[in-house]
Amino acid sequence: MPKTIAKKGSKKLLNAWAFYDWANSVYTLTIASSIFPIFYSALFSSEDELVSAFGFEMKPTVLIEVVTAFTFLVVAVSSPILSGIADYVGNKKNFMKFFCYLGSAGCIGLYWFDLDAIHTSLLFYFMGLLGYWGSLVFYNSYLPDIAFEDQQDRISAKGFSMGYIGSVFLLILNLAMVMKPEWFGFDIGTTEEEHNLAKFEAMKISFITVGLWWMIFSQYTFAILPKGVSTGHKVNKDVLLNGFRELQAVWKELQKNIRLKRYLEAFFVFSMAVQTIMLIAVYFGEKEISWADNDQKTQGLIISILVIQLVAILGAVLTSRASDKFGNIKTLIVVNAIWMCLCFYAYFMKSPTQFYIAAGFVGLVMGGVQALARSTYSKFLPETEDTTSYFSFYDVAEKIGIVIGMIIFAVVDAKYSMRYAILFLFVFFLVGILLLFRVPKENS
Repeated sequence: MPKTIAKKGSKKLLNAWAFYDWANSVYTLTIASSIFPIFYSALFSSEDELVSAFGFEMKPTVLIEVVTAFTFLVVAVSSPILSGIADYVGNKKNFMKFFCYLGSAGCIGLYWFDLDAIHTSLLFYFMGLLGYWGSLVFYNSYLPDIAFEDQQDRISAKGFSMGYIGSVFLLILNLAMVMKPEWFGFDIGTTEEEHNLAKFEAMKISFITVGLWWMIFSQYTFAILPKGVSTGHKVNKDVLLNGFRELQAVWKELQKNIRLKRYLEAFFVFSMAVQTIMLIAVYFGEKEISWADNDQKTQGLIISILVIQLVAILGAVLTSRASDKFGNIKTLIVVNAIWMCLCFYAYFMKSPTQFYIAAGFVGLVMGGVQALARSTYSKFLPETEDTTSYFSFYDVAEKIGIVIGMIIFAVVDAKYSMRYAILFLFVFFLVGILLLFRVPKENS
C-alpha cells in the first residue's frame, strides 16, 4: 500500500516539521549554551592559563571563538553547494539527515574531549556545530513548502517553543546528573577531588545523551517530511556551482524586491549580534561574574540557561501575537531595542543576581527574535517554487554575519576583555533598528 503524503498546511505535516526543533534544540542548550562551556572552562586550572592549538597560544575563550567562527565559515561556503545539489536531484531531506547524523556523532564524540588531544577534540566540536547549522539550512527551507503564509508565524514560533520545552527536559536530567552524580551511580568517593571527577564524568555522559536524543527524535520528522520533487538527475561537476549560481540569481531578484532586500540587510546586522551573544553567553558568565565558588558557578550558569529557555517559550508566543497585532517589522524593532539595552546592562553586571535578571530578559527576546526573523523572511518571499535557494541565501547571510560577529568578539576579547566585546555588540543592534525602519510596508 503506497505511503500517504501529508498535504501542505495539514496539522500532521506542520507538527512533524516543528518536531525537529524538539529533536535538535538539545544541541544548542546543552552543547552550545550550558554544560559544554562549563566543561570546557573547567579544563583550565587558572584564569590566566593559555592553550596551545594550531601553532598558537591563546586564551581558551579566544580559541573556542575562533573555531566557532571557522565552523560558520564552512557552513556559509558549503551550504550553497549542497542546496544546489539538493535542488538538482530533488531530495533535500537526505541532506538534512546527513547533517543531523553528523552533528549527533560530534556530540557523542565530545565524551572524549581532552586537552592532550586538542585537535581531535575540536574536530568533534566542529562536527556538532556543523551538523546543527548545516541541517537548519534544509529545515528552514521547508517552511514555505509545508505551511501557507498565514500559518508561518505561528508554526515557526511553535517550532522554537517545542525546542525550548524538549531541551529543558533533557537539561534538567543533565543538571541532576552533574549536581547529584551519586543519584545516577557515579562513584563520588570521599574527597572533594573525587566528587569533582564524578561531576566531570556526568558532564561527558550528558554529551552522549544529546547525540542520542537528537538522532532518535528526528526520526518522526524524517518519516513525515516530503523528500522534495524528484528530478531523476545525477550529480556532475557542473552541479557543484549551481548553488552559487542560484545565490547570484537570488541576489539579482533582490534588486527588484526592495522590501525583501532591505529586510535582509537589517537581518544580517542584528542576527550577527544575537547569534554571537547566544554563543558566548555562558563563557561570559563563567569568566566575568563573581561566583562564590565552583559549585555555585556550575549550578548558577545552568539555572540561568533554564530560565532563558523557559522564558523564551513565553517570549516566542508573545512575539508571535505582537506581530499579528502590530506587524512583524515594528515588533522586531522593539525586540532589537531590548537587545541593545541588554548589551549595555551586561557591561556593568558582576553579581549572580544581575546575571539572572539578564537571563530572564534574554529569554524573553531570544525566542521571539529567532522565530519572527525566520517567518518574516518567509512571508516576504516572492511566489516561487525555489524556496531552497532563497533560504540558502538567508542562511549564508546569517552565517557570514556570525563569522564577522565572532571574529570581532574574539579580537576585542583578546585585546581587552569579554566585557568590552559584548558592549561593542550594542552598535549592531542600533544599526539593525535603523535598517528595519527602512523596510517598506509593501513591496516595491
